[in-house]
Amino acid sequence: MGFCTKRAILRMRRGGAGLYREYLPGPRFSSTLPSESARGGQSGTEKSATDSSAYSTIASSLYDVVIVGGGISGLSLAAGLKSSHYTSNLKIALVEGMSLASAKSWSPDPDRYSNRVSSITPASQRYLSQIGVWDHVYAERVQPYDDMRVWDGVSGARIHFDAFHLGTEDGTIAYMTENLNLQHALLSHLNDSPSDPPVMILDNTKVEAITKGQKFDDLDLSSWPALKLSTGDTIMARLLIGADGVSSPVRQFANIESRGWDYNQHGLVASLDMEWDDRQRIAWQRFLPTGPIALLPMPDGKASVVWSTTPKYAAHLKSVSAGAFCTLVNAAFRLGMVDLEYLMSRVDEEDIREDFEWRDARLPIEAEGQQFPVRVVEVQEGSRASFPLRMRHCDTYVAPRIALVGDAAHTTHPLAGQGLNLGQGDVVSLVRVVEKASQQGSDIGDEVVLQEYWAERYPVNHVMLGIIDKLQKLYCTDFPPIVGIRTVGLEVVESLDWVKKMIMKQAAGA
Repeated sequence: MGFCTKRAILRMRRGGAGLYREYLPGPRFSSTLPSESARGGQSGTEKSATDSSAYSTIASSLYDVVIVGGGISGLSLAAGLKSSHYTSNLKIALVEGMSLASAKSWSPDPDRYSNRVSSITPASQRYLSQIGVWDHVYAERVQPYDDMRVWDGVSGARIHFDAFHLGTEDGTIAYMTENLNLQHALLSHLNDSPSDPPVMILDNTKVEAITKGQKFDDLDLSSWPALKLSTGDTIMARLLIGADGVSSPVRQFANIESRGWDYNQHGLVASLDMEWDDRQRIAWQRFLPTGPIALLPMPDGKASVVWSTTPKYAAHLKSVSAGAFCTLVNAAFRLGMVDLEYLMSRVDEEDIREDFEWRDARLPIEAEGQQFPVRVVEVQEGSRASFPLRMRHCDTYVAPRIALVGDAAHTTHPLAGQGLNLGQGDVVSLVRVVEKASQQGSDIGDEVVLQEYWAERYPVNHVMLGIIDKLQKLYCTDFPPIVGIRTVGLEVVESLDWVKKMIMKQAAGA
């Protein structure tokens, strides 16, 4: 290959530590380098032209970064890299198997809320603001809350967190919003980004296979992951990032072990209308032996319920009428477990309502509004859904030219609302590591470089996953000795403001 042809593929980039060569990335490609036999018999001029064309085709398939997964973690990573001065010139492709059209064109419907919502910590919100994404979020669909009330469904022991325990200027514990609002904001930000080249978003495109690249005469791509796409194209990555969920094909390609267990619980979610908008900005959570139920505030008197329960109860809650479902949600925050189990055995809406009202009448009236949330009056049609709950954690998040973020690296129970925020923490750390490598002129796909990301994030995630897992196990029992121990523990923590402050700062990502 001649000098001019090499220059078509290789370029010099100045890094913080000096000059280094890298393969020139570009758009997609669907051809392969011609074999020697195919090139045989050509004149020198013809062969040179063929070489230039072949290598140009290869160059068009190369990317600095390929992100598999168009969820919030994958899009945040692309936005973070493009917002940095040191990484904005990287050639990035994002591959997503589903269509992103609905997220791109999404606009708020005042009468409908998605059942897929997330609790965003102040740390995650600050990062999205810093990279310019929060400016694209529909503010009217964001509900901050500054009060959190949690209690034991067996003993009644309670713990209360508020703005004082967080110690921030505005006192916000977290921000509730729909995942679609975040996806739309991220896509809008990427679309408006002035970075050159822009992120190549390949939605409605599945990864059919991941293999290693090839070694050619003057071009060694044997360590680069090569992705065969459902479009028939193949692209190669200097750094391949798996943001592709719990069943991550990228993780499987890298042979990274994921360990954990299933909880034998399903998380049931639904969008609700409350009896009135109390504007108290309170998140409620009650731990039942079958799993916790949380009522999370949304704007305009709406709320989102996340009810972790047995697969049998989850199926029942999806099958009963809308009126019966609302009554059962109200009962789950007010009645004892024996009464709740009885109501769950019923099917008729009127019977469930009458039985609940008779039992509810025995509660002291002063408890209403202080110990229990405002009543649910309606569930949005088609919003009830459930999914199995599990805990998974990878042995490592990195391999040569591979990095995992979000659910591809770790999955946790939703009881603490930390899933999205742990993924955002991964994004912040990985962007910083890639930024540092680019600044220093290092290979961003080198495993030694990527180890810094794993070393920073694994301990943090391991601790948080462990705490959440222990809480889940501690509260999913009504065994009297365990109930007694956890009740004393909860009462002690409730009496110690400094402990509550430490817990809240950790949960908020401070």
